[in-house]
Amino acid sequence: MIAVSSGKGGVGKSTIASNLAAAWAGQGQRVGLLDADIYGPDVPTMFGAHEKPRMSEDMVIPLQAHGVKLMSIGLLIDEDAPAIWRGPIIMGVIRQFLEQVAWGELDTLVVDMPPGTGDAQLSLCQLVKVAGAIMVTTPQDVAVGGVLRGIRMFEKVSVPVVGIVENMSGFACPDCGSAHDIFGKGGGEQLAGAMELPFLGAVPLGAGVRVEGDRGVPSVIGRPGSPEGIALLSVAETALAAIEALQSETLAV
Repeated sequence: MIAVSSGKGGVGKSTIASNLAAAWAGQGQRVGLLDADIYGPDVPTMFGAHEKPRMSEDMVIPLQAHGVKLMSIGLLIDEDAPAIWRGPIIMGVIRQFLEQVAWGELDTLVVDMPPGTGDAQLSLCQLVKVAGAIMVTTPQDVAVGGVLRGIRMFEKVSVPVVGIVENMSGFACPDCGSAHDIFGKGGGEQLAGAMELPFLGAVPLGAGVRVEGDRGVPSVIGRPGSPEGIALLSVAETALAAIEALQSETLAV
């Protein structure tokens, strides 16, 4: 179980989680994606999955899209219905997603976490053993500071951090081919160095991510040859190697 997390919203965490899951599934892994962002469930849109899940023997059958098994509160409530719930209900929903969804045999369950360090994060870590957390940031200081708080939270609940991804790292101009550092540059890489954590890669800001996300196709599938698609595939490979190294260290201990 790999949590994809950030200390604040708006850094593209769901984009990274969706593309990691799709990339790993494309490599032959059995992958599930649990959307734990109860207040802002974006995974159904990003995978073009909008059907209601069916039930079988009191278990919810996850939807499948692009080789990934999916579960999200966005599949269970109306699209325009807000989830106005407090902490205990959030914990109950996450428990149901873990225990009452027929995930079947999986190699990896990716969990798209909500922003912050609140009830959902603590509930997940209390309910199951999380193998590691991938932290997502954008280059500017306000995002990097949020990720640092997220790293400290995972340390307190004994979840190892796999590494850091720097998203929106420069705008890849499709016309001139140059890169523009709209949100600054290198903040995520610098944080990884300071924390002695693996830097998993930088993903440029490009229109392809938005276009593919809106039409329900992760960029690693819809535009694998674009700058952002290439970067996301590289992040997926680097993250997988970091996860395997982390597991080897755990087994050795």
